[in-house]
Amino acid sequence: MAEVIENTLYMSPAPTPFHQRLSTNLTTDLNTLVRQNNLGEVFNAPIDLYLDEQSNAVQPDILFIANNNPIKIDKDGLHGSPDLIIEILSPGNKDHDRIKKKALYEKFGVKEYWIVDPDTKRSEGYTLEHGKYVSLGEFESMVKSQVFGEQFHF
Repeated sequence: MAEVIENTLYMSPAPTPFHQRLSTNLTTDLNTLVRQNNLGEVFNAPIDLYLDEQSNAVQPDILFIANNNPIKIDKDGLHGSPDLIIEILSPGNKDHDRIKKKALYEKFGVKEYWIVDPDTKRSEGYTLEHGKYVSLGEFESMVKSQVFGEQFHF
């Protein structure tokens, strides 16, 4: 996988089977809720998300776009900021998601950001308040989303 953050190219190896299992389960649960309630759309990697047109293109593991979000869905990917992003950590790139991507998503106004560690079964969440991320806490085997007002277990 290739991503560009602030004009710097980052390459990552393919995800592990544990990463993919967790991603599939969370995506399925989110998508079921979203479709049943006609809330918007859920996408999962690989999909290009262009946060701007110059220097930031990423491939989040899971993202949600609410119906009222003006994000542009185009043939080459998504253009704008989704309402929720979930990144699942991979060996060797934990700081990439915890530091670089967290700062990037905060900068571009992603309302809610979750980091999930498949090794420890822990998650940490952040919500955007006045342009800055505030912790939603750390949880065991679940994502406790404010965007949805729901818990998603993994």
